[in-house]
Amino acid sequence: MMPGQAGRWTLHVGCQGVMGLRGGLARDVLNVAPDKVRVLTGNVGGSFGMKSQVYPEYAPLLLGGKLLGRSVKWTDERSESFLSDHAGRDHQRIAELALDKDGRFLAVRLSGTGNAGAYIYPPMPATTNAVKNVIDVYKTPAMEVNSKVVFTNTTPVGAYRGAGRPEGNYYMERLIDTAAREMGIDRVAIRRLNHIAPGQMPYKAPSGMNYDSGEFTTILDKALVASDWQGFDKRKQESAARNKLRGRGIGSYLEVTGPPAKEYGGIRFEADGTITMLSGTLDYGQGHATPFAQVLSSQLGIPFERLRLLQGDSDQLKVGGGTGGSKSALVASQAFLEAGDKLIEQGKQIAAHVLEAAAVDIEFARGRFTIAGTDRGISVMELADKLRGGLKLPADLPQSLDVSHISDNPPFSFPNGCHVAEVEIDRDTGQIEVVRYFMVNDFGTVINPMLVAGQAHGGVIQGIGQALMERTVYDQQGQPVAGSFMDYAMPRASDAPDFSIENHSVPCKTNRLGVKGCGEAGCAGALPSVMNAVVDALAERGVRHIDMPVTPEKVWRILSGK
Repeated sequence: MMPGQAGRWTLHVGCQGVMGLRGGLARDVLNVAPDKVRVLTGNVGGSFGMKSQVYPEYAPLLLGGKLLGRSVKWTDERSESFLSDHAGRDHQRIAELALDKDGRFLAVRLSGTGNAGAYIYPPMPATTNAVKNVIDVYKTPAMEVNSKVVFTNTTPVGAYRGAGRPEGNYYMERLIDTAAREMGIDRVAIRRLNHIAPGQMPYKAPSGMNYDSGEFTTILDKALVASDWQGFDKRKQESAARNKLRGRGIGSYLEVTGPPAKEYGGIRFEADGTITMLSGTLDYGQGHATPFAQVLSSQLGIPFERLRLLQGDSDQLKVGGGTGGSKSALVASQAFLEAGDKLIEQGKQIAAHVLEAAAVDIEFARGRFTIAGTDRGISVMELADKLRGGLKLPADLPQSLDVSHISDNPPFSFPNGCHVAEVEIDRDTGQIEVVRYFMVNDFGTVINPMLVAGQAHGGVIQGIGQALMERTVYDQQGQPVAGSFMDYAMPRASDAPDFSIENHSVPCKTNRLGVKGCGEAGCAGALPSVMNAVVDALAERGVRHIDMPVTPEKVWRILSGK
């Protein structure tokens, strides 16, 4: 924290968006106008919901800087963060699925509680996202979700990657496998029977969501082929020969991503010849600079290597929703496209002056402004060079190519997919290993396949961690027993299976690029596919359900009759 001039404060901090944090600090902590606060953030390196809040420590830092008149630095210790940083996903649910005699879904109901921890820590346990997502990819005429939030003596619980969306899909997919087993219906067939068909789009779900696109049966079939579903029995026999139980699980999912809000898209031509893209989102490991540059480079013909991204300085932004809800590509790309439209219109007026033509006769394509019907023209970069060199323009023309634009976000998008996992369980120790993993995802238009694959991989690993390892344990007095990574089992590279990933892209119809969010989809597919695989492996021992995390101890007790 640095004391500011004229009653201003500057906070250097890792966060998910500088504008939201600035607003929270100004409104809730300092009781000053937002322009009295500057928030700066650099490379955050991960967040997953945890860095989206105003933490209590910020207030004494700001006060200390003001009282001392000098910079104040505070660094959290890992053991302290286990006590103070919010946890996630602490829900207990009773889930029910009603079907007719042929296996068609009639209604789904969720009821239960969410742990808020010891005090309010917005956002509270994400029950509304479970409402939006539990319908998944299935025709389900009716639904009911009844949730209560309770205070306990634990660390507060807040948003975690997906914030209720993975849970909603998990409940439905576990219900489907249970119903298929109890009714004697093939688990693949019951899914196909209840899929929302492409011809039913747009589909109004009972959750109130309007699905615009999706080919759910095609994606399921592709995942089954990719995973060699038909060859499972042979692999199961091979596992048995090594004293291992083997199970397989399907995890279809559909997420509601990109909540509507406003976003900033700025384009600024710098003195050194580079172009700065300004966005109110925030890159905390996703690699925003690359896809945003791809979008603008394609639209404007600007050299990719000239583009730079600025997101982490609240003084240079106007609005910004930060990054969360798997919306960065959706909302920021839209904002940049609209800003690019404005740049083209400004450029036509300036180019008309330079080319001595009427603005209505100027056309733009492939990075060049040209006089219609001629080969006379000037590129965006050449025009920027002239402006940088002191080109004098009439007062009634735009004086630069710079654009500062606030965009109204497009509606929700609905990424979806199907994951298939196979697990092996050691009969003697209860140790579980995810040995095969396949996913087919519909993220709409994919701007950068490598970055999308990275997001999917990371989400799946976090889902595996939740399903099989991660557990926050407290004693009777509310003291954490798992107080460091010596006690808390984080998934490591050795816990990751080899991934097979395929994109089946059905462009979204409600935004210009046709993109759908991808950042949290890995968790949404991993939870049900891995847990369905675990239950499938243990079914021969009479297991119909087991709660997460499925630790070796839990499984050993089942296998040893304890």
